[in-house]
Amino acid sequence: MSTQTELEHLFCRAFQKAGAQRDPLVTVSARPDLGDYQVNGVMSLAKSAGRDGRELAADVVANLETNDLIESVGVAGPGFINVSLRSAYLIKELETFLPKSSYGCAGGSSEKVVIDYSSVNLAKEMHVGHLRSTVIGDSLARMYAYLGHEVIRQNHVGDWGTQFGMLVAHVLESEHGNLMFELQDLEGFYRKAKIRFDEDESFADKARGYVLRLQRGDAEVVHIWQVFVETSLRHCEQVYSKLGVQLAREDVRGESFYNPQLSIVVSDLMSKGLARVSDGAVVVDTPAFQTRDGEPSVFLVKKEDGGYLYATTDLAALKYRTEVLGADRCAYVVDSRQDLHFRQLFDVAGRAGYSRESVEYDHVAFGTVQGADGKPFKTRSGESIKLIDLIREAEQRAYEAVSSRNPELSDEARREIATVIGVGAVKYADLSKHRLSNYVFDWASMLSFEGNTALYIQYAYVRSKSLLRKAEGQAGSCKKDFSHPAERKLALQLVRFEEVLVAAASEYLPHLLCGYLYELSSQFSRFYESCPISCDGVADSLRLKLTSSTNEVIERGLELLGIGVVDEM
Repeated sequence: MSTQTELEHLFCRAFQKAGAQRDPLVTVSARPDLGDYQVNGVMSLAKSAGRDGRELAADVVANLETNDLIESVGVAGPGFINVSLRSAYLIKELETFLPKSSYGCAGGSSEKVVIDYSSVNLAKEMHVGHLRSTVIGDSLARMYAYLGHEVIRQNHVGDWGTQFGMLVAHVLESEHGNLMFELQDLEGFYRKAKIRFDEDESFADKARGYVLRLQRGDAEVVHIWQVFVETSLRHCEQVYSKLGVQLAREDVRGESFYNPQLSIVVSDLMSKGLARVSDGAVVVDTPAFQTRDGEPSVFLVKKEDGGYLYATTDLAALKYRTEVLGADRCAYVVDSRQDLHFRQLFDVAGRAGYSRESVEYDHVAFGTVQGADGKPFKTRSGESIKLIDLIREAEQRAYEAVSSRNPELSDEARREIATVIGVGAVKYADLSKHRLSNYVFDWASMLSFEGNTALYIQYAYVRSKSLLRKAEGQAGSCKKDFSHPAERKLALQLVRFEEVLVAAASEYLPHLLCGYLYELSSQFSRFYESCPISCDGVADSLRLKLTSSTNEVIERGLELLGIGVVDEM
């Protein structure tokens, strides 16, 4: 149980004894000079009850049970409650809360959590636009698994539909006529096919014909489609491997997986009176939502030509995740531009009986990666940047930085370090921003040793590792109290790890964990400068424990973000 949770339980009982029927809100103190935590909610409760805020706060404090957690409690202003923790409690926590391979079901029972992320279009290579869904989703999956939940990763790839008819038509009319030759440049092949599809109506008709043949299981078309899918998945797996993303082939549940269910879904919606025919298409009215023009919106589930849409596939997928996978929570890590789609999806699924009240369905929205001009990040020619090229550039830039800083390392060592810190820099720059924010992609800031960067945190790990190596076998007697303010501040930050992790996972906000690790690294830096571990060959055991705990928490925290560490840089 985290410190914050223990405090909440203590103050909940104190609130009840004071006649206040509301759960307290315990947060890290905004005024560290007044306490370590603050308890909010007294003033609004006092106002509704017609009581004085300070009087009610004092009553709550008077009803606190005896405990070994709290050193002192104070009431400030119109009813703020400030709490300072016992040093003995912090020292005891340092001895018991780390190391742990996982926390188990922190804060509640285990859930089955389905996380839909990455979900690329297999007709072309992954580009920078796929970065956010991939790294945010991977981090959330790691956090939920670490907290003891059963995580089911779902890579809902686009492997069906018109674009594949377009690609089949193009390869069959190619001057080479060799599919594997053409797919050496999947992106270029897709671009050529798309131009023909947009400009040549007869070619577009052929493409649509191949879609029908694919849907009917035509052997020739299915074979070519399978080659496209396999080639694309290998591209994805290369990127996932480079990024250190935990998505495997068995996590793929593409649109083709749900294709047999689409007609069933549409028929079911019709039979339940939810769907209707409109100009030959099938739609579900969603009057709770409006279009940009202020008109009532509809959810299109079947086109007038008989084709299905990703709305239909998403309904089938949600039904599958609820009924077959048995999800307790479904998180869709998809950019914020799809907000209306997901609100409609959850609304229609609820009315159709595909979702359950006991299951939580969340659209984990995020903003875009932008260039210095404030527009989506692209090459100078205006093309999407391939993600594999971005990763390679990150590794090269990191290699140059490491070579400049530590030229005596072997080339092999510099390459290995560069891979870890280059990829880590890109991922951390993304994860450290609030996911709903757009952010500007900037090499200089993300590869800086100063500020809230992966490098700054990884360097704190390197320093703590170095101290531990030097102090190996030097442990002395353990102090009963802190002898320097920097010790206590570092200990307090360390014991907050679990509560931050739970908040980051439950609110789908990896930047909370990033901010925690940055603050931990900053506290460790101040500790490092003020509190020597060893004196005359004897190490202070408490300071040694603070250092080892910092080292372990940084390594674990970065791992949950999908970022590695190095022993030197």
